[in-house]
Amino acid sequence: MKMKISILSGFILTVCAAVLLPACQQKKKNYQKPDRSFVMTRTMLKQLLIDTVRTNGSITQTILNGKVQPAEDKLIRIFPLVSGIAAGVNIQQGDRVKKGQLLATLQSPEMAGFAKDAAVSKTNLSNAQRAMELAEDLYKSGLSSLKDLEQLRGEYQKALAEDRKNQAVLQVNRSGKQQVYELRTPLSGFVVEKNVTSGTQVRLDNSQSLFTIADLSTVYVIVNIYESDIAGIHPGDKVRITTLSYPDRVFEGKIEKIYDQLDPESSVMKARVNVTNPDFILKPGMFANVEVNSHQGNNLPCINANDLVFDRDRSHVLVMDAGDNVRIQPVQLGKRIEDKVFVLAGLKAGDRVIASRQVYLYQALKN
Repeated sequence: MKMKISILSGFILTVCAAVLLPACQQKKKNYQKPDRSFVMTRTMLKQLLIDTVRTNGSITQTILNGKVQPAEDKLIRIFPLVSGIAAGVNIQQGDRVKKGQLLATLQSPEMAGFAKDAAVSKTNLSNAQRAMELAEDLYKSGLSSLKDLEQLRGEYQKALAEDRKNQAVLQVNRSGKQQVYELRTPLSGFVVEKNVTSGTQVRLDNSQSLFTIADLSTVYVIVNIYESDIAGIHPGDKVRITTLSYPDRVFEGKIEKIYDQLDPESSVMKARVNVTNPDFILKPGMFANVEVNSHQGNNLPCINANDLVFDRDRSHVLVMDAGDNVRIQPVQLGKRIEDKVFVLAGLKAGDRVIASRQVYLYQALKN
């Protein structure tokens, strides 16, 4: 009897297995992995920052050297208009001066001649004016001809021009005393060059300026471009400048002009950068390191470096599609310039990437 029950139980189990096993297999076959796409709610969207991928020409960095120089349009070279002996030269190279400040005086006998010419021309002008006014009265009374009046008017104009010339000679550099010629600066700035001392004999045929005054609120950095780098440097390229004296200070500017000829001695081409000089800390003659960011022709997608998530030796971003679904997207990176990264593969212009809390979202999607 027990043997029959065992046989019957085994038979029932066999039948159940035959019925249930196909059902389980069919259920396993119909099972699909759940969608792991992350749907953003409106509340989450308001809390997240979204960046749009843009295209930007790839940028090549070139490291060059340069030298600080005074800006040419803010530099004055002072020459004397008379010969004489220099006196009262109390200004030194490097001193800061204000517009109109006395730099030096010259003891010059020529100044006495200028003063005499000015006095004579002033007297002649006064006499010519009285003669013209008298001729006008006579002409109105019919006692003088128009020809005589026009002649006296011409004499007056000549005397006026002569007087203006002689007075201008005295006013070019103001003189307080006879035989004293004053050199004053027409510009506020710094004395960057001085070629005179007290007792120096100054001659008009000397081609060297006595003083050079420069306003150093802006300066030039003259960049040396080697032949191998010429093709990659263009006017308008942005530059970052550092100096040995101020390694933590970065001065920004752009290539304003490229001098299209090679220096025969150094075999380099020169370029000019105009740089704002706060507190006058950049001094003429300083050497500078110049980092040029030059745009190339090909356009690449560009994103902020902070949008990246680095995991398993690869860089990733979180891309959000039109339906606000978020996915993990591996990317291949190119050159990085400051906080910008150029993407070689994985993104295209117009893609939207998560720009905040991306590490948290990445872990949520990954798990």
